[in-house]
Amino acid sequence: MKEVLFGKTFDQLKEVVKHLGLPGFTAKQIADWLYKKEIVTIEEMTNLSLKARALLENNFDLGISPFKTVQVSNDGTKKYLFPVHDGKFVEAAYIPDKSRATLCVSSQVGCRMGCRFCMTGKQGFQGNLTAGEIVNQVRSLPERENLTNIVYMGMGEPFDNYQNVMQSLEILTSDWGFAMSPRRITVSTIGVIPAMEKFLVESECHLAISLHTPFDEERKNLMPVQNNHPIEHVISAIRKFDFGKQRRVSFEYIVFKGLNDTSRHVNQLAKLLNGIRCRINLIRFHPVPGSEWVSPDFPVLNTFMEALNKKGLRTTLRASRGQDIDAACGLLSTKEIEKSV
Repeated sequence: MKEVLFGKTFDQLKEVVKHLGLPGFTAKQIADWLYKKEIVTIEEMTNLSLKARALLENNFDLGISPFKTVQVSNDGTKKYLFPVHDGKFVEAAYIPDKSRATLCVSSQVGCRMGCRFCMTGKQGFQGNLTAGEIVNQVRSLPERENLTNIVYMGMGEPFDNYQNVMQSLEILTSDWGFAMSPRRITVSTIGVIPAMEKFLVESECHLAISLHTPFDEERKNLMPVQNNHPIEHVISAIRKFDFGKQRRVSFEYIVFKGLNDTSRHVNQLAKLLNGIRCRINLIRFHPVPGSEWVSPDFPVLNTFMEALNKKGLRTTLRASRGQDIDAACGLLSTKEIEKSV
Protein backbone atom coordinates (compact mmCIF):
# COMPACT_ATOMS: atom_id res chain seq x y z
CA MET A 1 0.00 0.00 0.00
CA LYS A 2 1.30 3.44 -0.93
CA GLU A 3 1.96 6.16 1.62
CA VAL A 4 -0.39 9.15 1.70
CA LEU A 5 0.95 12.63 0.95
CA PHE A 6 -1.92 14.68 2.38
CA GLY A 7 -1.41 15.16 6.09
CA LYS A 8 2.39 15.34 6.04
CA THR A 9 4.06 18.31 7.68
CA PHE A 10 6.58 20.51 5.89
CA ASP A 11 9.46 18.72 7.64
CA GLN A 12 8.04 15.37 6.55
CA LEU A 13 7.69 16.61 2.98
CA LYS A 14 11.34 17.68 3.04
CA GLU A 15 12.24 14.12 4.00
CA VAL A 16 10.08 12.80 1.15
CA VAL A 17 11.81 14.88 -1.53
CA LYS A 18 15.22 14.09 -0.07
CA HIS A 19 14.45 10.37 -0.19
CA LEU A 20 13.26 10.66 -3.80
CA GLY A 21 16.36 12.61 -4.81
CA LEU A 22 14.41 15.75 -5.72
CA PRO A 23 15.51 19.38 -5.19
CA GLY A 24 14.82 20.74 -1.72
CA PHE A 25 12.49 23.47 -2.98
CA THR A 26 10.10 20.77 -4.20
CA ALA A 27 8.83 20.32 -0.64
CA LYS A 28 7.44 23.87 -0.60
CA GLN A 29 5.83 23.33 -3.99
CA ILE A 30 4.13 20.14 -2.79
CA ALA A 31 2.91 21.83 0.41
CA ASP A 32 1.38 24.63 -1.67
CA TRP A 33 -0.49 22.13 -3.82
CA LEU A 34 -1.67 20.06 -0.86
CA TYR A 35 -2.84 22.83 1.46
CA LYS A 36 -3.41 25.98 -0.59
CA LYS A 37 -4.83 24.80 -3.91
CA GLU A 38 -7.74 22.71 -5.11
CA ILE A 39 -6.31 19.54 -6.62
CA VAL A 40 -7.52 15.95 -6.68
CA THR A 41 -4.52 14.27 -8.35
CA ILE A 42 -0.74 14.45 -8.10
CA GLU A 43 -0.65 15.04 -11.87
CA GLU A 44 -2.18 18.49 -11.27
CA MET A 45 1.01 19.67 -9.52
CA THR A 46 2.03 21.30 -12.76
CA ASN A 47 5.05 23.28 -11.54
CA LEU A 48 6.77 20.02 -10.57
CA SER A 49 8.86 18.30 -13.20
CA LEU A 50 7.48 15.27 -15.00
CA LYS A 51 10.11 13.19 -13.20
CA ALA A 52 9.03 14.51 -9.81
CA ARG A 53 5.36 13.83 -10.50
CA ALA A 54 6.14 10.32 -11.74
CA LEU A 55 8.15 9.55 -8.60
CA LEU A 56 5.36 10.83 -6.39
CA GLU A 57 2.74 8.87 -8.33
CA ASN A 58 4.76 5.68 -8.01
CA ASN A 59 5.29 6.04 -4.27
CA PHE A 60 2.30 7.94 -2.88
CA ASP A 61 -1.45 8.35 -2.96
CA LEU A 62 -2.71 11.92 -2.69
CA GLY A 63 -5.09 11.08 0.16
CA ILE A 64 -7.86 13.65 -0.36
CA SER A 65 -11.34 12.12 -0.07
CA PRO A 66 -14.75 13.70 -0.75
CA PHE A 67 -17.60 13.23 1.72
CA LYS A 68 -19.98 10.32 1.13
CA THR A 69 -23.27 11.81 2.31
CA VAL A 70 -24.58 15.00 3.89
CA GLN A 71 -27.63 15.74 6.03
CA VAL A 72 -28.96 19.30 5.87
CA SER A 73 -30.96 20.84 8.71
CA ASN A 74 -33.62 23.52 8.41
CA ASP A 75 -31.35 25.80 10.47
CA GLY A 76 -28.48 25.50 7.95
CA THR A 77 -26.42 23.00 9.91
CA LYS A 78 -24.89 20.29 7.72
CA LYS A 79 -23.58 16.95 8.89
CA TYR A 80 -21.06 15.34 6.55
CA LEU A 81 -20.05 11.68 6.57
CA PHE A 82 -16.42 11.14 5.51
CA PRO A 83 -14.84 7.80 4.59
CA VAL A 84 -11.60 6.91 6.41
CA HIS A 85 -9.34 3.86 6.56
CA ASP A 86 -10.59 0.28 6.66
CA GLY A 87 -13.97 1.17 5.21
CA LYS A 88 -15.05 3.18 8.26
CA PHE A 89 -16.69 6.62 8.53
CA VAL A 90 -16.53 9.74 10.69
CA GLU A 91 -18.70 12.82 10.98
CA ALA A 92 -18.00 16.53 10.60
CA ALA A 93 -20.68 19.11 11.40
CA TYR A 94 -20.75 22.49 9.63
CA ILE A 95 -22.57 25.11 11.74
CA PRO A 96 -23.18 28.56 10.18
CA ASP A 97 -24.28 31.28 12.60
CA LYS A 98 -24.47 34.90 11.44
CA SER A 99 -20.86 36.05 10.94
CA ARG A 100 -19.39 32.77 12.22
CA ALA A 101 -19.12 29.41 10.52
CA THR A 102 -17.77 26.57 12.64
CA LEU A 103 -16.70 23.07 11.64
CA CYS A 104 -16.78 20.35 14.29
CA VAL A 105 -14.23 17.69 13.31
CA SER A 106 -13.63 14.12 14.48
CA SER A 107 -10.29 12.71 15.65
CA GLN A 108 -11.08 9.01 16.08
CA VAL A 109 -13.37 6.33 14.72
CA GLY A 110 -15.47 5.52 17.76
CA CYS A 111 -14.03 6.20 21.21
CA ARG A 112 -12.62 4.18 24.09
CA MET A 113 -13.71 6.60 26.85
CA GLY A 114 -17.19 5.13 27.33
CA CYS A 115 -19.15 8.26 28.32
CA ARG A 116 -22.65 6.91 28.93
CA PHE A 117 -24.49 9.75 27.19
CA CYS A 118 -22.41 9.62 23.98
CA MET A 119 -23.37 7.70 20.84
CA THR A 120 -19.75 7.63 19.68
CA GLY A 121 -18.77 5.92 22.93
CA LYS A 122 -21.37 3.24 22.30
CA GLN A 123 -19.50 2.32 19.09
CA GLY A 124 -16.39 1.47 21.08
CA PHE A 125 -12.90 2.32 19.85
CA GLN A 126 -12.30 1.44 16.19
CA GLY A 127 -9.15 3.39 15.40
CA ASN A 128 -7.28 6.68 15.37
CA LEU A 129 -7.59 9.04 12.43
CA THR A 130 -4.38 10.07 10.72
CA ALA A 131 -3.49 13.76 10.57
CA GLY A 132 -4.53 13.69 6.92
CA GLU A 133 -7.93 12.19 7.71
CA ILE A 134 -8.54 14.90 10.30
CA VAL A 135 -7.49 17.75 8.01
CA ASN A 136 -9.38 16.23 5.08
CA GLN A 137 -12.64 17.08 6.89
CA VAL A 138 -11.62 20.72 6.49
CA ARG A 139 -10.05 20.45 3.04
CA SER A 140 -13.00 18.59 1.47
CA LEU A 141 -15.73 20.71 3.06
CA PRO A 142 -17.72 22.46 0.29
CA GLU A 143 -18.08 25.54 2.53
CA ARG A 144 -14.39 25.68 3.46
CA GLU A 145 -13.93 29.27 2.24
CA ASN A 146 -16.62 30.39 4.71
CA LEU A 147 -15.02 28.77 7.77
CA THR A 148 -14.11 31.03 10.68
CA ASN A 149 -13.64 28.45 13.44
CA ILE A 150 -12.77 24.79 13.95
CA VAL A 151 -13.59 22.74 17.05
CA TYR A 152 -12.25 19.27 17.81
CA MET A 153 -15.50 18.15 19.42
CA GLY A 154 -16.63 15.44 17.03
CA MET A 155 -16.11 11.70 17.32
CA GLY A 156 -13.33 10.56 19.62
CA GLU A 157 -11.13 11.94 22.38
CA PRO A 158 -8.49 14.18 20.74
CA PHE A 159 -5.90 13.62 23.44
CA ASP A 160 -6.22 9.85 23.03
CA ASN A 161 -4.82 10.46 19.52
CA TYR A 162 -2.36 13.14 20.56
CA GLN A 163 0.34 12.88 17.90
CA ASN A 164 -2.03 12.93 14.93
CA VAL A 165 -4.14 15.72 16.44
CA MET A 166 -1.07 17.87 17.03
CA GLN A 167 0.18 17.18 13.51
CA SER A 168 -3.20 18.22 12.10
CA LEU A 169 -3.07 21.43 14.15
CA GLU A 170 0.39 22.18 12.76
CA ILE A 171 -0.95 21.84 9.22
CA LEU A 172 -3.99 24.01 9.94
CA THR A 173 -2.06 26.83 11.64
CA SER A 174 1.31 26.97 9.83
CA ASP A 175 2.06 29.53 7.11
CA TRP A 176 2.94 26.69 4.72
CA GLY A 177 -0.40 25.01 5.55
CA PHE A 178 -3.86 26.49 5.94
CA ALA A 179 -2.49 29.49 7.91
CA MET A 180 -5.42 29.66 10.33
CA SER A 181 -5.00 31.52 13.59
CA PRO A 182 -4.76 29.09 16.54
CA ARG A 183 -7.22 31.40 18.28
CA ARG A 184 -9.81 30.16 15.79
CA ILE A 185 -9.36 26.55 16.89
CA THR A 186 -10.58 24.83 20.07
CA VAL A 187 -9.65 21.32 21.17
CA SER A 188 -12.01 19.58 23.57
CA THR A 189 -11.05 16.86 26.04
CA ILE A 190 -12.77 14.94 28.80
CA GLY A 191 -9.63 15.46 30.86
CA VAL A 192 -6.70 13.24 29.80
CA ILE A 193 -4.24 15.08 32.00
CA PRO A 194 -0.74 14.20 30.69
CA ALA A 195 -1.68 14.94 27.09
CA MET A 196 -3.65 18.04 28.12
CA GLU A 197 -0.62 19.46 29.90
CA LYS A 198 1.58 18.81 26.83
CA PHE A 199 -1.01 20.48 24.62
CA LEU A 200 -1.05 23.61 26.78
CA VAL A 201 2.71 23.94 26.31
CA GLU A 202 3.00 22.86 22.67
CA SER A 203 -0.05 24.57 21.13
CA GLU A 204 -1.63 28.01 21.18
CA CYS A 205 -5.14 26.76 20.41
CA HIS A 206 -7.97 27.10 22.90
CA LEU A 207 -8.87 24.33 25.33
CA ALA A 208 -12.33 23.05 26.26
CA ILE A 209 -13.02 20.61 29.10
CA SER A 210 -16.06 18.32 29.13
CA LEU A 211 -17.20 18.77 32.72
CA HIS A 212 -20.93 17.92 32.99
CA THR A 213 -20.98 17.71 36.79
CA PRO A 214 -18.66 18.91 39.57
CA PHE A 215 -19.38 15.93 41.83
CA ASP A 216 -17.08 12.91 41.85
CA GLU A 217 -19.62 10.07 42.03
CA GLU A 218 -21.96 11.66 39.48
CA ARG A 219 -19.10 12.19 37.06
CA LYS A 220 -17.90 8.61 37.51
CA ASN A 221 -21.39 7.43 36.60
CA LEU A 222 -21.44 9.64 33.49
CA MET A 223 -17.77 9.47 32.49
CA PRO A 224 -15.47 6.57 33.47
CA VAL A 225 -12.44 8.83 32.88
CA GLN A 226 -13.20 10.32 36.31
CA ASN A 227 -11.69 7.17 37.86
CA ASN A 228 -8.27 7.84 36.29
CA HIS A 229 -8.33 11.62 35.85
CA PRO A 230 -10.61 13.17 38.49
CA ILE A 231 -11.94 16.59 37.54
CA GLU A 232 -10.28 18.09 40.63
CA HIS A 233 -6.89 16.99 39.21
CA VAL A 234 -7.80 18.40 35.78
CA ILE A 235 -8.67 21.77 37.35
CA SER A 236 -5.47 21.71 39.41
CA ALA A 237 -3.41 21.21 36.24
CA ILE A 238 -5.22 24.11 34.55
CA ARG A 239 -4.57 26.41 37.51
CA LYS A 240 -0.83 25.93 37.05
CA PHE A 241 -0.90 27.23 33.49
CA ASP A 242 -0.87 30.90 32.49
CA PHE A 243 -3.41 31.30 29.68
CA GLY A 244 -2.64 34.97 29.06
CA LYS A 245 -5.16 37.46 27.72
CA GLN A 246 -5.86 35.92 24.31
CA ARG A 247 -6.05 32.21 25.03
CA ARG A 248 -9.04 30.78 26.85
CA VAL A 249 -10.29 27.69 28.61
CA SER A 250 -13.96 26.79 28.53
CA PHE A 251 -16.03 24.09 30.20
CA GLU A 252 -18.66 22.13 28.29
CA TYR A 253 -21.64 21.20 30.44
CA ILE A 254 -24.41 19.02 29.00
CA VAL A 255 -27.47 19.59 31.16
CA PHE A 256 -29.55 16.53 32.10
CA LYS A 257 -32.98 17.04 33.62
CA GLY A 258 -32.99 16.45 37.38
CA LEU A 259 -29.40 15.20 37.41
CA ASN A 260 -26.97 18.12 37.20
CA ASP A 261 -29.14 21.27 37.07
CA THR A 262 -29.70 22.07 40.76
CA SER A 263 -28.57 24.86 43.08
CA ARG A 264 -26.25 22.32 44.68
CA HIS A 265 -24.44 22.01 41.35
CA VAL A 266 -24.28 25.79 40.98
CA ASN A 267 -22.57 26.15 44.36
CA GLN A 268 -20.11 23.33 43.73
CA LEU A 269 -19.21 24.66 40.27
CA ALA A 270 -18.51 28.07 41.78
CA LYS A 271 -16.24 26.43 44.33
CA LEU A 272 -14.47 24.21 41.81
CA LEU A 273 -13.81 26.94 39.24
CA ASN A 274 -13.19 29.82 41.63
CA GLY A 275 -10.49 32.16 40.32
CA ILE A 276 -10.21 30.58 36.85
CA ARG A 277 -10.85 32.97 33.96
CA CYS A 278 -13.15 30.79 31.93
CA ARG A 279 -16.52 30.33 30.30
CA ILE A 280 -19.13 27.64 30.88
CA ASN A 281 -21.06 26.50 27.82
CA LEU A 282 -24.37 24.90 28.74
CA ILE A 283 -25.51 22.39 26.15
CA ARG A 284 -28.93 20.83 25.74
CA PHE A 285 -28.75 17.04 25.64
CA HIS A 286 -29.36 15.62 22.17
CA PRO A 287 -31.14 12.30 22.84
CA VAL A 288 -29.57 9.06 21.64
CA PRO A 289 -31.35 5.70 21.28
CA GLY A 290 -31.84 3.93 24.61
CA SER A 291 -30.87 6.96 26.70
CA GLU A 292 -32.41 7.36 30.13
CA TRP A 293 -31.84 11.13 30.14
CA VAL A 294 -33.59 14.13 28.64
CA SER A 295 -32.81 17.83 28.49
CA PRO A 296 -34.51 20.24 30.93
CA ASP A 297 -37.07 22.73 29.69
CA PHE A 298 -35.78 26.18 28.71
CA PRO A 299 -37.00 27.90 31.93
CA VAL A 300 -34.91 25.47 33.99
CA LEU A 301 -31.89 25.98 31.72
CA ASN A 302 -32.20 29.75 31.93
CA THR A 303 -32.54 29.68 35.72
CA PHE A 304 -29.45 27.48 35.96
CA MET A 305 -27.50 29.78 33.63
CA GLU A 306 -28.52 32.92 35.52
CA ALA A 307 -27.54 31.36 38.85
CA LEU A 308 -24.05 30.54 37.53
CA ASN A 309 -23.63 34.05 36.14
CA LYS A 310 -24.60 35.51 39.51
CA LYS A 311 -21.80 33.45 41.04
CA GLY A 312 -19.37 35.24 38.72
CA LEU A 313 -19.04 32.34 36.27
CA ARG A 314 -19.48 33.58 32.72
CA THR A 315 -22.08 31.16 31.38
CA THR A 316 -23.84 30.90 28.03
CA LEU A 317 -26.45 28.52 26.63
CA ARG A 318 -25.34 27.04 23.35
CA ALA A 319 -28.09 27.08 20.74
CA SER A 320 -29.23 23.60 19.76
CA ARG A 321 -28.55 23.02 16.10
CA GLY A 322 -29.50 20.29 13.66
CA GLN A 323 -32.33 18.90 15.76
CA ASP A 324 -34.19 17.73 12.65
CA ILE A 325 -31.22 15.62 11.52
CA ASP A 326 -28.94 13.18 13.39
CA ALA A 327 -27.72 15.86 15.78
CA ALA A 328 -26.12 13.66 18.45
CA CYS A 329 -22.42 13.07 17.82
CA GLY A 330 -21.85 9.59 16.42
CA LEU A 331 -25.46 8.93 15.45
CA LEU A 332 -25.01 9.35 11.69
CA SER A 333 -21.90 7.14 11.54
CA THR A 334 -23.58 4.53 13.74
CA LYS A 335 -26.42 4.28 11.24
CA GLU A 336 -23.86 3.84 8.46
CA ILE A 337 -22.20 1.03 10.41
CA GLU A 338 -25.56 -0.68 10.92
CA LYS A 339 -26.18 -0.66 7.16
CA SER A 340 -23.17 -2.91 6.60
CA VAL A 341 -23.98 -5.39 9.37
